[in-house]
Parts: sequence; structure tokens; C-alpha cells
Amino acid sequence: MAKDRVIIMGAAGRDFHNLNAYFRGNEAYEVVAFTATQIPNIEGRIYPPDLAGPEYATGISIYSEARLTELIKELEVAQVIFAYSDISHEYVMHKASQVLAAGADFRLMGTGSTMLKAQKPVVSICAVRTGSGKSQTTRRVCDILRERGKMVVVVRHPMPYGDLRKQIRQRFASYEDLDRCECTIEER
Repeated sequence: MAKDRVIIMGAAGRDFHNLNAYFRGNEAYEVVAFTATQIPNIEGRIYPPDLAGPEYATGISIYSEARLTELIKELEVAQVIFAYSDISHEYVMHKASQVLAAGADFRLMGTGSTMLKAQKPVVSICAVRTGSGKSQTTRRVCDILRERGKMVVVVRHPMPYGDLRKQIRQRFASYEDLDRCECTIEER
């Protein structure tokens, strides 16, 4: 059976998570590109094969979202996955119309196919946009849980700011670890 060719639209966060959580190792699909917006200078980069998995030996190219219609045709794409936030309903529906007019299916993925499986209780810190205080809220929630004797671990999706290959696994126990790993202000 032929694989469905997929573009994942994103902003270098949920898009990478969706690849890792659902598409990586999934024989029914081939992710042929990411499109990106919101992150300066990310287009032209490659999501590295070390993270993408063995079926993506050369990695996955990241293109500007402005090329979406052209890419659907050029790469013979069957599905486009919308995987970012901070946008209006009107914008999402405009993108859906654009994708459908270009001949591909438009899809939003829910928690059933993208949520990480956990064996421990989970607290999720979410927000509707970047810069709304998720990091500060996370730190406070962690402090409260530690005060109650709980052992706390924070898990975060890949961020595109540095060399992703160096960031496959990172552990931060102190502010010095943030410096050692050259974390940007957005990651702190």
C-alpha cells in the first residue's frame, strides 16, 4: 500500500511533537515537509534525521508557509496537518480552504493520537499563545508540588532555537544547566 504523503504546518513546536508522537515509525505515512511561520529564519533548515527517525535518513526539510500551495502540488501531498496555535479560527479556516483547493486533505490532530503515554500523574500547563506565562506558571506549580513532597519532572517538546541534534535529551536541574545548554530566553 502506498504511503500518504504529508506536510505538517507548524511553528517549530507542536509540529515536531506530532511527527515524533504519531508519524515517526508509522508505515501509513511519509512526512515530506514541514512548513513554518512565527519563528524567524527557520525555513531552509532541516529537521535532523537523528530526531526524525531511520525512515528519514536525510531529515525533513522546513519550508516557509508561504509556499504551502506550491509544495502540496510539487511534493504530491495527500494530507496537510495543522499543528500550531496562537492563531484565529478565521486563519485556520483560511488555511483549510487553501489546502483543500490545492487538492489535499486538511487535518487537525487531537490528544488521542498525539498525547504522550504516562505511568505517573500528569499536570499540563497550556496557554493560548506564546509569552503568556507558561514557564513562570510551571515553575510555581513545580514549587508547590515539591513543597508537598512530590518528585517533579518537566517534559517539553523540541524547540528549534539551537542545534536540535545536541538537544535530543536534556536535563535541567539548575539555572547553570540552562547556560550550559545555551538556552534562549524563550526556553527559560
